[in-house]
Amino acid sequence: QVQVAESGGGSVQEGGSLKLSCVISGYTWDRYCMGWFRQAPGKSREVVAIIDSDEVANYPPSVKGRFTISQDDDKKTLYLSMNSLKVEDTAMYYCVIKRGRQWSELDFSRFGSWGQGTQVVVSS
Repeated sequence: QVQVAESGGGSVQEGGSLKLSCVISGYTWDRYCMGWFRQAPGKSREVVAIIDSDEVANYPPSVKGRFTISQDDDKKTLYLSMNSLKVEDTAMYYCVIKRGRQWSELDFSRFGSWGQGTQVVVSS
């Protein structure tokens, strides 16, 4: 059974930095993709960063250049380094993993294993 647990959220001033961590256990796939989503109050969940088993990373324009997704060598811990944080980055951040390298937001919703989330608050 795949288990996902995020940590590292908190409160930070605009322009600051945070690093989220996610421990993922119980998977044995050779091909997978894992990543971070976020959901702000009153808004739908959105992708923040995805990395696959070939270490190809993808970011939406809203975070590209500010956020970096990375993994430990053992591929069991996923990180999200967030720099130049903005008030609009305030959200609950979720870690997710799914089997296979192909992905879509719908695929993650249907087939992903999700954590409980960690809250990030950016104040001005």
